[in-house]
Amino acid sequence: MEALALERKAEQNRELREKLMQLKKERNAIILAHYYQRDEIQEVADFRGDSFLLAQKAAQTDADVIVFCGVHFMGESAKILAPNKTVIIPDERAGCPMADMVNVDGLRKLKAQHPNAKVVTYINSSAEIKAETDICCTSANAVKVVNSVEGDEVIWVPDKNLGHYVQQNTDKKMIIWEGYCNTHDMLTVKDVEEMKAKYPNAQFVVHPECRPEVVELGDFVGSTTAIIKYCRESDCQEFIVGTEDGTGYQLRLDSPNKTFHFASKYLVCPNMKVNNLKKLVKCLETMQPQIYVPPHVAEQARLSLERMLLVK
Repeated sequence: MEALALERKAEQNRELREKLMQLKKERNAIILAHYYQRDEIQEVADFRGDSFLLAQKAAQTDADVIVFCGVHFMGESAKILAPNKTVIIPDERAGCPMADMVNVDGLRKLKAQHPNAKVVTYINSSAEIKAETDICCTSANAVKVVNSVEGDEVIWVPDKNLGHYVQQNTDKKMIIWEGYCNTHDMLTVKDVEEMKAKYPNAQFVVHPECRPEVVELGDFVGSTTAIIKYCRESDCQEFIVGTEDGTGYQLRLDSPNKTFHFASKYLVCPNMKVNNLKKLVKCLETMQPQIYVPPHVAEQARLSLERMLLVK
């Protein structure tokens, strides 16, 4: 029975992929997929990447339609950087709890309390928050961005764990918002120590969205892209991975002869995983749900994203 079900699923996926190719051509569409998406989506994407790389691709593409397989704020970033394109996402329920942990009123209050501070916002945030921001960053360029801003005081939103990591690598005074990524924040020292005992030859690679005490255990600390690059280029053959499990797709693709163990079975972002191949095809068929950002918000938010793209 199970074999039959798998065969049927494979057949369905084949049909969906064929339909997808046809729709993509008809609509002149490009598919961008975040590294945390399901394998079936990463397989059909034109580009896989982290938030930063995909934001750049959105800004540069000559496609008419951008299908963003990620979470809502990523679709917003694409729309902000490519206002003349149609941006659609497979499922509008793909939100980000961390992005929801910061609100405009709270940020404005903080700005009033620290009038000389520059606001640096992690890209994992809503368009409204980006519009209140001097410059955005991703985990890949956070340290560079913070060090690039004028003045010696920074308001950092919304991820306290990444903020703590940046604080270790800058002389600036950081006022850190209390948000966090539900998925990365779940990983504990105990989880990592158990895995290290089980796989003593493995290196622990970890994302700075994890708790500071977990990050301290890392043999390598970096963004999703940096982790993938490090594992590909490293002589080590075995890794314990401290980031979302969708990253496994690219890790295995790049390094088929290496072994990857995820540091916890809970490193799964439920919001990233609501997208699937069926929904991807449907959104291209119906051209819904579309991402809309009010023009006055988009204008302000665009400045903060464009400033980020200029940081070398």
